[in-house]
Amino acid sequence: MGLTEAQRASWEENGFFIERGFADRAVTDAMIERIVEIARADAAGEQRPDLFITPDKTKKNPLTPEVGVSKIFRVMRAEPVFHQFATDPRLLSMVGDLIGPDVDCFLSQFIFKHPGTLGQPWHQDDYYFRMTPLPQVGVWLACTAATPENGPLWIVPGSHTEPIHDAVPDTREGAGLAYVEIVDAATDNEQVVLMEPGDLLVFHSHLRHRSTDNLTDGMRAAMVYHYAAAGSEGFLAFNQDWTEVLRGGQPVQASTEPVPIEY
Repeated sequence: MGLTEAQRASWEENGFFIERGFADRAVTDAMIERIVEIARADAAGEQRPDLFITPDKTKKNPLTPEVGVSKIFRVMRAEPVFHQFATDPRLLSMVGDLIGPDVDCFLSQFIFKHPGTLGQPWHQDDYYFRMTPLPQVGVWLACTAATPENGPLWIVPGSHTEPIHDAVPDTREGAGLAYVEIVDAATDNEQVVLMEPGDLLVFHSHLRHRSTDNLTDGMRAAMVYHYAAAGSEGFLAFNQDWTEVLRGGQPVQASTEPVPIEY
């Protein structure tokens, strides 16, 4: 298993590669079903101190609880459908080839983009992480189609070789939590990433990327994981949930015990 020659070449040249149809539709549908259950349970008062839920600030009076949610973090440890995907041997084989034999999953987040939700400006994930050693690997699983109109990702191929850029706060009304924007770098060669449910984008933590607003009447959704070398050092945030997933090149039985967030 591991990376193919084409995947390796795209990673080194462009900072990303895409695996079409990596996950079955049953998996992505199950993720959506479970995350909606979590959002509705939270709205009903269920206490989940192991999760971190951020609101969609563009939704003042959402018709359903999930429409009022932007992101749900830390779902991979105690939620089986998200845990199983994060520890899929096929996925870990690719990630291990990029990072090394000892790997942790340190961040998991389900991302809703409902009709009218704003996109996220140009940024690099390591602007937030500031970790060593490099790289950290992002894994973006499309749970719905990402179309030109519903707020897909855009990327700048080759920008993974750049340092971390300065960024300014995103001051738009309704902007997401901690959104920033890179304003000092050209995006002439930007490329849209159109995806079908089950498609997988694997990308470098220095790759510049953004998403656009959802201009449709349907939801765009994705499940995103971030992996790093075991023992990495950097900024530790309350939305992270460090979990061992690979040791000595072999998948490990990761803990599924929920861990409350420590502020």
